[in-house]
Amino acid sequence: MTTTMTRRAFSTLAFGTAAALATPALARQDAIFKGQGLAILGADPVAYFTLNKAVEGKRSIRAEWNGATWQFASGQNRQRFLADPEAYAPQFGGYCAYAVSRGYTAAIDPVAWTVHQGKLFLNFNTRTRTRFQRDLDGNIAKAYANWPNVLS
Repeated sequence: MTTTMTRRAFSTLAFGTAAALATPALARQDAIFKGQGLAILGADPVAYFTLNKAVEGKRSIRAEWNGATWQFASGQNRQRFLADPEAYAPQFGGYCAYAVSRGYTAAIDPVAWTVHQGKLFLNFNTRTRTRFQRDLDGNIAKAYANWPNVLS
């Protein structure tokens, strides 16, 4: 059975790391945001595409990719991810896409997400997602222009 992540559960997980990453980086950061040691704070990256929602991954179903641990709600989702991780991994290493568009990195809340043109974009919170979506194509272009330079 898959567990849909609630905003409250993710907010509790993300709060501690959000404050630490909401300012410009002073030292080289990892290419993948790993809140609580997990990519997407443990959310299943495939579920955003197949179920159209944030779903908590299981500790027993994991994979290592690109220097991060990813969790999945099912073995099938794990296999899909491993077959084509670039198709499912969030853009900008899973950092807040709006922050990257502004030239810095920030933590994310897995329930603040957008899939646009087949790509997953995560945001700091739902308010930030609203700002990001106001000029989606413009903000995405700015973020791509800043990535990966914001990591150094």
